Amino acid sequence: MLLECKNKPFSGGVQAEYQNKLVGVEEAVKHIRPHTQVVLSTGPAEPYGLIEALFRRRKDLQGVTIHHNLPMRPYSYLQEKTAPHIQVNAWFSSRHSRKGINEGWCDYTPNHFHELPYFLSEHIQPDVFLAAVSPMDEEGYFSFGTAVTYNYEVIEKARLVIVEENQHMPFTFGRTRIHISEVNYVVKNNCLLPEISFGKSSPEAEVIGGLVAEQIPDGATLQLGIGDIPNSVVKHLLSKKDLGIHAEMISDNIVELVEKGVVNNRYKPLNPGKVVASVALGTKKIYDFIHRNPMVELHPASYTNNPDVISHNPNLMAINATLEIDLFGQCASESIGYNYYSGTGGQVDFCRGAMHSRGGKSILVLPSTYNRGSGSRIVPCLKPGSIVSVTKNDTDYVVTEYGVAHLRGKSLRQRALALINIAHPDFRNELKREAQKMALI
Repeated sequence: MLLECKNKPFSGGVQAEYQNKLVGVEEAVKHIRPHTQVVLSTGPAEPYGLIEALFRRRKDLQGVTIHHNLPMRPYSYLQEKTAPHIQVNAWFSSRHSRKGINEGWCDYTPNHFHELPYFLSEHIQPDVFLAAVSPMDEEGYFSFGTAVTYNYEVIEKARLVIVEENQHMPFTFGRTRIHISEVNYVVKNNCLLPEISFGKSSPEAEVIGGLVAEQIPDGATLQLGIGDIPNSVVKHLLSKKDLGIHAEMISDNIVELVEKGVVNNRYKPLNPGKVVASVALGTKKIYDFIHRNPMVELHPASYTNNPDVISHNPNLMAINATLEIDLFGQCASESIGYNYYSGTGGQVDFCRGAMHSRGGKSILVLPSTYNRGSGSRIVPCLKPGSIVSVTKNDTDYVVTEYGVAHLRGKSLRQRALALINIAHPDFRNELKREAQKMALI
């Protein structure tokens, strides 16, 4: 059990309190005891120095569990030899934790993203919260910067809060601030923020981007992910007008839309005039863009990803990628057979929110094939072991480079035919034969 407790009032000013709480990383992690639940901030807001210092203490610890969400670096604790001392639990996987999940030495907890703050604060009873933050302002506030996902809910329950002040962390608006009085210890580490970028889009992604853009009317509110296809969608939106953003995550691809006046959030009834998200992830381009930008607000996932909140944005266009879809309309977006790839994230949150939005659409995108055309991503039945991320009842629009299939409200026969029609031509006859065997057509 932790010996630390919540902060007591400090009699001096904020600078004096700051100096009193400022310690080195090795000193800070000494206050983390065995048999504790440690929660890290999300992805680009993970505190690199604290995490590595905690790993160096691993032999002094037993029964400690680290809970992470989208780890963005190859941290030292993400290896099997950590397991006897520190257990690892992922709430969304990345390439850095994928191996551990599939080999069994890293656990994974399924979740819808809007429920993540509740699960982390109520189900696991967090003891420690670690986060990277911006430098403190003159009023004594740090900003959580690039990610605010579940921070406030966890802080309310944690006995120990340690922040890693980083001069590269942007100061963002919305619900992103934490006061020095709410912090137990402060450490400094000015490492560059992790970045993720994408090169030139594939020809298939370019076609899909154009087809998706045709579905988006002027005045719509968008949820765009990050990746090859969402970037291609953005290229085809430059002629649109009065678009808005309400998303789980924003990236570099929105910057040009804002700078060219395509995105102005004019017709959003919720947070009018504001780009709303819970996480910002990309390159220095997006990090510089959100720094002290009053147009951008970051909020907890319990707000941004709540399907009811999402649905209150009319013409909400949710655009998400999937890995495989079967002829019933079931989508596997987080695993390839038995092998875990990522997580559910906010995909279902936005699928459901968009379908209940007046004029909204949920659009799932995927190239028609994989491995340079060796196999079809549209299949009769999902591969054995595949996780169904989006059920057949939640699938609305599906787009490949061969067209658009609208499945919602359609019969099994109509669905099968629509999906076969947007499959790669090399696989259509085989899909038809399998559909006939399954009595779908």
